[in-house]
Amino acid sequence: MVSKCLTRKSGLAAAVCGALLLAGSAPAQAQGLTVAELAKRTHFHGLAVDPARSDRLLLATHHGLFALERDGSARQVSKGGDDYMGFSAHPKDGVTLYSSGHPSSGGNLGFLVSTDGGQSWTQLSAGANGAADFHAMTVSPADPSRIYGTYHGLQVSRDGGKSWEVAGPGPEEAIDIAASAHDPDLLYAGTNTGLMRSTDGGRSWERAHPAEAPVPLVAVGNDGTVFAHLVGTGLLRAREPELDWETLGAGLDGQVLIHLAIDPKDPSRLYAVAVEPGSHRQSLVASSDGGASWSSFPAD
Repeated sequence: MVSKCLTRKSGLAAAVCGALLLAGSAPAQAQGLTVAELAKRTHFHGLAVDPARSDRLLLATHHGLFALERDGSARQVSKGGDDYMGFSAHPKDGVTLYSSGHPSSGGNLGFLVSTDGGQSWTQLSAGANGAADFHAMTVSPADPSRIYGTYHGLQVSRDGGKSWEVAGPGPEEAIDIAASAHDPDLLYAGTNTGLMRSTDGGRSWERAHPAEAPVPLVAVGNDGTVFAHLVGTGLLRAREPELDWETLGAGLDGQVLIHLAIDPKDPSRLYAVAVEPGSHRQSLVASSDGGASWSSFPAD
């Protein structure tokens, strides 16, 4: 997973990168798996609470889209086994899913949409300047017709993904991006050298946090809560627009979070993909108190 592989490989950053280039990666069997078994067979690329069922998670992987139940069972949803590198749920309509990545046959998928729970996908656009492979992608909660993706710079769509243009070069060494809940021109980017912010739709960038450490995860809830994982520090949380950061994450025990899903019906309920530095294992964790404390998913 190139988008989440940190380029300065030292300390925890190196461990995260190693986990995301997990050896093995044989195609996962479509049915009869647990979350733990799936974690050993494929890469986890994106996570969302199912818009149609808040008690179920949708997990985008190197080998298709899977539905995860609260009992820990995993079932393949997508009809094919394409590699969904970028994955986002529409923040408002409760139906639409977006993805990007690579078809199983090779090449790039462009920008895809699903309206049947991820079973089938249709290309809305190739992207700007040829077929895109958006490794990081975000839909603006403030204006869901505004979508951003990173591929050869930062691209933007202002019509729900039907057409794209280059917004700017993007921040250097970008890993993840997230759009503000209040302003479609306000973006956050997790990079290999810290958390950045743009107030002009991605044309220019400034620091959103002073630390110069890798940030493999940034996410914004519909209520304006911003989350970021700062390697070496832990999970950070703040509210827009003040961004008065606090450190959370009791129970993570040094794990690094690389994807975050916020339940749109209950913003205090969070789910995340976690990586254990040193072991390179990926797993799912959950929080019911807005990220203050975490436990394994499913519960032990």
